[in-house]
Amino acid sequence: MELSIDADTREGQCCPVEKTLEVLSSKWTILILRDLLTGTKRFGQLRQSLNGVSPRTLSQRLKELEAQGIVRRVIYPEVPPRVEYSLTEKGKSLSPILEQMRDWGSQFEESGEGPEQKA
Repeated sequence: MELSIDADTREGQCCPVEKTLEVLSSKWTILILRDLLTGTKRFGQLRQSLNGVSPRTLSQRLKELEAQGIVRRVIYPEVPPRVEYSLTEKGKSLSPILEQMRDWGSQFEESGEGPEQKA
């Protein structure tokens, strides 16, 4: 596969790869998406799955993804309120990217080459 830079990119327009990185590059974002690809989750379920994420950071990332139209937040009028997060269609469209990352990670692991291999 070849990556090419089209004329618009060279004239200062945002490269599609750069745009994708803007969405996915924040810490925890890809792991949040990974968890939501399996279905709707509550905040506590996400926090438990993402070992080491602070509640503040998780909340901030979820708000960012919601503002980008990737995550849907539903608040149920109960006592106490129940909040659930799921992917929008736009969010679900990221599935092939995450699947490719998973496949590459599996192949990388099976090859015996770790990210910290030393010569």
